[in-house]
Amino acid sequence: MKGIRVVGGLLRALVAQLLVLNIGLAQAEDYLPSPGVAAQSWLLMDPESGEVLAQGNADARVDPASLVKIMTSYVLGQALQGGTVDGNDRVTIDTDASAAGNAQLQGSSLMFLKPGDRVTIDDLNKGIVIQSGNDACIAVADYLAGSEQAFVDAMNEQARQLGMLNTQFKTVHGLAAEGQYSSARDMALLSRALIEQLPAEYALYKEKAFSFNQVVQHNRNRLLWSTSLAVDGLKTGNSAAGGYSLVTSAVLDGRRLIAVVLGAESDRLRFQESEKLLKWGFRAFETVTPIKADEVFVSKRVWFGDTHNVKLNAGAHPAISVPYGQAADVSVSAILDSPELHAPLQAGQVVGVVNFQIGSRHIAEKTLVVMEAVDEGGWFCRAWDFLLLKLYQWLGVCLFCNGEGGL
Repeated sequence: MKGIRVVGGLLRALVAQLLVLNIGLAQAEDYLPSPGVAAQSWLLMDPESGEVLAQGNADARVDPASLVKIMTSYVLGQALQGGTVDGNDRVTIDTDASAAGNAQLQGSSLMFLKPGDRVTIDDLNKGIVIQSGNDACIAVADYLAGSEQAFVDAMNEQARQLGMLNTQFKTVHGLAAEGQYSSARDMALLSRALIEQLPAEYALYKEKAFSFNQVVQHNRNRLLWSTSLAVDGLKTGNSAAGGYSLVTSAVLDGRRLIAVVLGAESDRLRFQESEKLLKWGFRAFETVTPIKADEVFVSKRVWFGDTHNVKLNAGAHPAISVPYGQAADVSVSAILDSPELHAPLQAGQVVGVVNFQIGSRHIAEKTLVVMEAVDEGGWFCRAWDFLLLKLYQWLGVCLFCNGEGGL
């Protein structure tokens, strides 16, 4: 049994979060009217910039139903990518992972596992993602974590690390459970993380069908068959409490969007509204990078270091979303958190913000980070900088500062 080892590894692993501050375009609908969406809550995200292009009641807590399986897939995908489990591992199916022995599963979406079957992790993964198999979710949870509850604990820990503030998982499959909820914003955050961090896992979401034991089942995400959108994921969900829900992602000319529609009144509406939202986003916005991730944006004077200047940029994800056709109008400025920078400084350390504007309108904000570490200088360098800094504070003039490296 791999339970303790796998779950322990998952809980120790810090999810690489590249979420950045987004003030302006996080409320893009304030200056660019968004389409009306017939659903309880909804959201459209540009995952490259991390910005929310439009939203409605996006933090409302609703029953996620089978959307829970996106997190089940995410946790499994991490285990596969990290090597703590292998896709060729065979799992012996217990009675709790079969409708024959678990009454809760009867009448729900299934992979149709039978007690005693020996099924590979890869096939169970496809059963979760493509067939929405509740039985496959239980089989994976038992194998990886030793029990459903231990796996649910791992799911909730990942939700916490991803910043999913309005999510609580109670099951591994999404069947009705008191106290289980999520939100449109949280589902977008989870989907973004899965797409960016686990490309092999996400590749399963575009598969239109999967056959197990000579039974072919088709993916329930009908937008995969769309002729007007290049949809390649993610998942449907449906329950009496939560209505009809859908999380989708599509790519146009290399640009990706994620749409979340929760609580639509019908199966038809969830697909119709998701398609409308994605098409609007591709028409209304474009993703631009006024600052390149690997280029110096600005150099600033650093005091008491082994060098006098430090290179700064906007971090690993400098992209922003702007109204279509306005990219050339974007202006950028840097603001330090404190009047002076003092060594030592670590690579990646946040020292301020980068502001993006169109005219007088603030549209986005990113973190200003150190590109290369600066160590503390020797005693003479520190003493000299102490004198220069005092002169600067007295005279208001930075002696021996060049134009670019000025304070």
